[in-house]
Amino acid sequence: MIRYIIRRLLVAIPTLLAMLTMVFVLVRLVPGDAAVAMLGDQASEQALQALRERLGLDQPIFVQYLSFLGDMLRGDFGTSMSSGRTVLSEVWTVLPYTLELTAAAMVIGVLFGLPLGTAAALYRNRWPDYTTRLISLTGLSFPGFVSGILMLLAFAVWLRWLPVMSSASSDPVTHLRNLALPALNLGLIMTAYITRVTRSSMLNVLGEDFIRTARAKGVRPGALVMRHALRNALIPIVTVVGLYFGTLIGNSVLTEIVFTRPGLGKLILGALQSRDYTLLQGLMVIFASFVILVNLLTDLIYAAVDPRVSYAK
Repeated sequence: MIRYIIRRLLVAIPTLLAMLTMVFVLVRLVPGDAAVAMLGDQASEQALQALRERLGLDQPIFVQYLSFLGDMLRGDFGTSMSSGRTVLSEVWTVLPYTLELTAAAMVIGVLFGLPLGTAAALYRNRWPDYTTRLISLTGLSFPGFVSGILMLLAFAVWLRWLPVMSSASSDPVTHLRNLALPALNLGLIMTAYITRVTRSSMLNVLGEDFIRTARAKGVRPGALVMRHALRNALIPIVTVVGLYFGTLIGNSVLTEIVFTRPGLGKLILGALQSRDYTLLQGLMVIFASFVILVNLLTDLIYAAVDPRVSYAK
């Protein structure tokens, strides 16, 4: 197991290098001048040039790239151009809100997706299957910001059940009410993904010989589904949960903007508006690092789900 982890981390190094290069290039493709965005259109050329020199933007692009790689390898994400605070301090201030939202959406997706997908497979081509497939298709068809706006109109504006703005609160009940709509919005998207994969995986497993043998031996239906079928169908489901974690974080950014919720979404929007290259670079690197870490954890979970998986090779 330890050798496998080390091997995976070594394989992740080229991925990280490619990711850092793409982040560096994409951030500098953002239109506009960072110095002008920070000082304003009325700033003198001398002031603009002095700021460019202080930020290192006057250096050749290759020198900027090597400096960027060196800082990232040392764990130095730099200082925000607009606030003057370190990028890590800016991120750690709002990261708990985004992780809380992502975790809540993941829990909702698993709690609803697994039973719906299993029911659709057990009642294939019958009304539970058709209903479940319609629900999952609807969840996949709406972008996160569209479904978020519709939920705001329905539950916050018309019915007035939940607050319009999802702000932070020290009161646990108020905090949960503020979290409900954004988490439900993301959770429905995750539910759609997990439902479709669970249905497909369960259908494959239910057609295997060992399921027919267990049924012929008189294994109870509940034990047949939970202990034999679902356990063997979890590998593709775990894969989807891991792969779509990055998608879920990306959708959480849009959801935070729609629901005016504190988190990385507001931070990214502010960095884009101020052309804060350093903050944008740091945010994108942290996003990509989370995705790589989750993929590694997904591979490790395989051993707990399926004992046939071996890490010895």
